[in-house]
Amino acid sequence: MTIPPGIADIHSAAARLSGLIVETPLIESPELNKRFGARILFKPETLQRTGSFKFRGAYNKLSSLSAEERARGIVAFSSGNHAQGVAAAAAMFGVKAIIAMPADAPAMKVGNVRKMGAEVITFDRVRDDRTAVVRSYVEKGMVLVPPYDDPAIIAGQGTIGLELMRQAKALGVSLDAVVVPCGGGGLSSGISIAVKDASPDTAVWAVEPEHFDDTRRSLIQGARVSNAPGHTSICDALLVAEPGAITFEINRKNLAGAIAVSDRAVAQAMRDAMACLKLVVEPGGCVGLAALSSGEIDLTGKCVAVVLSGGNVDFSTYAEIIAAS
Repeated sequence: MTIPPGIADIHSAAARLSGLIVETPLIESPELNKRFGARILFKPETLQRTGSFKFRGAYNKLSSLSAEERARGIVAFSSGNHAQGVAAAAAMFGVKAIIAMPADAPAMKVGNVRKMGAEVITFDRVRDDRTAVVRSYVEKGMVLVPPYDDPAIIAGQGTIGLELMRQAKALGVSLDAVVVPCGGGGLSSGISIAVKDASPDTAVWAVEPEHFDDTRRSLIQGARVSNAPGHTSICDALLVAEPGAITFEINRKNLAGAIAVSDRAVAQAMRDAMACLKLVVEPGGCVGLAALSSGEIDLTGKCVAVVLSGGNVDFSTYAEIIAAS
């Protein structure tokens, strides 16, 4: 059994990442505070290196490898943000990287991965098994850098929780809840460890796209369940088949629950982020803001933090969403 990371692992990851990442600020909007009847603090990982939180986990994972392992090269699969984080970390270590990406991944994400020197191979998001696509490279000796179900990856993402709780304390506020986007669960599980260590009474909520709410349904069932095939969503960064084994065990202990949001709600949240926060947030990165309108989180008079996890979205997609009403 793989041992899940703990708070000490997250502190170690923070030390490795010191000076290499952006300590993204907490920002707020008077207009959104008024709308929701709460104080909402946003953590914009859109401003992070490579445009999402994923660099944190990727760099921490590569840091944990031996020189011999790094010399063999690394391989990963990703819809885009993990791919960019891995490509950037690999370039910093001078490591060969091959990354499998869905053929329909946003062109901006694919282009950025190639600019950073990684080799991209494509697969069909619906028909192909991502692990099977990279298996031959692992069999040849390359090291797999998973997108979420790995202790070093989870610990790296958990550094957001350390920053968040420290920043909230500096503002003199006690957080009633933290709302986090969720795909495979690496971000929510890592953040939950740090939040619960600092403030056991703070509720941590995961948010997923409608029809891709595997974590929500798994929490209800008490065991991991998969998403039914045949659905699509604009939240390309969060479309996984089922929660990770390690991430689910952490999330089932730490989360208050998970919320599913519609593409329509996400699109409106993206417009709100642009209008009220002046931030470009990709669909998957904006599900936490969308969840505030769901009615499932007690907001009245509360102080709530929302993680905006990424801002990598094609111009045409963004323009179409922002222009719609």
